[in-house]
Amino acid sequence: MDLAANGPERAERARAALAVKPDGVVEAIAAQADVTPAEILAVLPPGAAVLAPSDRFLPIWQDMAGWGEVLMIVHTDDIVLEVEGALPEGSEGHGWFNIHGDSPIGGHIRKDRCASIAFVDRGFHGRRSCSVWFMNEDGRAMFKIFVRRDADKALLADQLLRFEALRETMATA
Repeated sequence: MDLAANGPERAERARAALAVKPDGVVEAIAAQADVTPAEILAVLPPGAAVLAPSDRFLPIWQDMAGWGEVLMIVHTDDIVLEVEGALPEGSEGHGWFNIHGDSPIGGHIRKDRCASIAFVDRGFHGRRSCSVWFMNEDGRAMFKIFVRRDADKALLADQLLRFEALRETMATA
């Protein structure tokens, strides 16, 4: 994510807001700095937000469909929707990526609005958090898929390994 096109003052605001709460909610940090979540991800320490191009949407989705139950979050200004379930395989039709199956996760995604995919590995309220963010053209997350935690709040080892392997094979930076 290149912030140069958005101006150095935006990047500086993003860095300053992140410095205040480095393990906080990215959307809240972005709002505080009056920048986009993508601009916050861009100033995270190296390796904390690794990008893959949007043309890797399908192979990334298909891999995650084999992870078992994940946590999907849709975070807008008006709601933070959290749904646990397995990702359905999905199919394309009528201009949408359609997800239906034996899971509470279902619906229709405007896949063509996906501008990039970020593999985010950072601290969140004192714990490591790993997630895959499908970013839109506006610099916001369309939705996020999180590696789940066990009863002791540790990241599930098998999902963490899958996350790291997928990041390694799909990411460009």
